[in-house]
Amino acid sequence: MTTTTYPEQLLLPGQAAAPEGPVDMFMMYLMHHAFRRDLRRFASAVPHTPVDDRATWTALADRWGRFADVLHKHHSGEDAGLWPFLLQRADDDERVVLLAMEAEHDKIDPQLKSCAHLLAELARESRDRDRLRAQLSVRLAETRELLDHHLRHEESEAMAILQRHTTQEEWDRLEEEFFGETKKDLRALLYVCNWIAEDLAPAVVDGVFAKAGQAFRVVMWLGRRRFRRLEQQAFRYLPA
Repeated sequence: MTTTTYPEQLLLPGQAAAPEGPVDMFMMYLMHHAFRRDLRRFASAVPHTPVDDRATWTALADRWGRFADVLHKHHSGEDAGLWPFLLQRADDDERVVLLAMEAEHDKIDPQLKSCAHLLAELARESRDRDRLRAQLSVRLAETRELLDHHLRHEESEAMAILQRHTTQEEWDRLEEEFFGETKKDLRALLYVCNWIAEDLAPAVVDGVFAKAGQAFRVVMWLGRRRFRRLEQQAFRYLPA
């Protein structure tokens, strides 16, 4: 009798689940960790950022744009490639979960745009800046709740479906075709490598290097100084 050995799945703080199976989903879970971390930081920084510090609001607006762009590309890859692939193999109950994934994306997108609009207003010479900041805090809380619900749903149910119907080779192909755009853009890669690694335990980062290759370490090192400068500009009032 043979025993199937599956890769050990990455389970990070705040993550709902990491279903076992043949596909190593470490990069998916790293992205989810970064999305949660970013929304936590924005939600904490916004109430403490002085309403008249337009330079910091500009930096926060730019930083939100980077976060929203990565999230949009991630969700677009899932909607265009991953969910259609799984829907071809899913049973009726599984199809309900997979169709919910895209519907949840559609609820999150307007929230992202609303936050971007409020940040842009705070970066400009706008009136009622206290009101704008209060509105932004409410919108961020709503966005954080929606995204966390979606990520938990995806981690606990959609990833289990993926593990039942996908091989590592099939996932590698999907990842390259629908999530590999950043790899072709060195400027974006310099940022994203550091963005992924931010706030991770050193042992986890070492594990990422082991799986992604030492080129990841080099790219991260090359982009580190600029990344840190941008983070400090945006989150200068983030409570310790």
